[in-house]
Amino acid sequence: MPRPLACRASHVAHTCRRGLSLMLALLVFSSPARAQPPAPRVSVLVYHRFAASVEDSMTVRVSTFEAQVRFLKERGYRFVPLGDVVNWLGDAAATLPSRSVVITVDDGHRSVFDQLLPIAQREHLAVTLFVYPSAISNAPYALTWNQLRTLRESGLFDVQSHTYWHPNFNIERRRRTSADFRQFVRMQLETSRRRIETQLGGKVTMLAWPFGIYDEELMTLAAEEGYVAGFSLEARSVDRHSRMLALPRFLIVDSHGVAGLAALLGEPAPPRNGNPGGN
Repeated sequence: MPRPLACRASHVAHTCRRGLSLMLALLVFSSPARAQPPAPRVSVLVYHRFAASVEDSMTVRVSTFEAQVRFLKERGYRFVPLGDVVNWLGDAAATLPSRSVVITVDDGHRSVFDQLLPIAQREHLAVTLFVYPSAISNAPYALTWNQLRTLRESGLFDVQSHTYWHPNFNIERRRRTSADFRQFVRMQLETSRRRIETQLGGKVTMLAWPFGIYDEELMTLAAEEGYVAGFSLEARSVDRHSRMLALPRFLIVDSHGVAGLAALLGEPAPPRNGNPGGN
């Protein structure tokens, strides 16, 4: 006997509700996961010396540097002190501006005072200098302690350690006994820190590894000597997973220009407009 009309309607409605529930469940489980925001990253750049023309492989023309600064500002990068990045890495609650970038300069070349200081003042750039004190006020190419004091007093420059005389630790390890090597490393780290703090005041807690050379033993010795952060020459960005005594930096040379810097940072290439440093 055929079902009453009311029964058939009730059955159809129940079937439709079950089908709708099944469809919704399938949509929930088959939909792609909501995209997560990219993990914060910071680009730390390292320069060495500045001049009107390229004098050697580590010299960056002033025109190139100025073009790179303009490019970074146009792309929305914010220049932040390196110490802020170290604090951010050590404190899960700390924050940094999006698209943060840091300028560091190794070796303590006199061009930092003659060429970089006026640009830093004009553009309000925070800069960390990694110097090896044996050269300061001694080598003809190097800054003096008085110049470093002036840089510190500008409020834009921080001065940290690049060891005492910039040794190649790979070579020193081969020519020394294990005990002698460890003693040598400790001297390089401790003497550099003590000399900078005595001459300039402040605290030295950051280290740029000479030639970018580091390993587990060197990092352990640096930590024992009171260093909180160490920086290499590995060309990648810093993130919260980076090891504190092996933080990467992008080594910048003049041939990078603006286009090469953009490529290092994963930015679209700028238009070719004939400006200095725009290659």
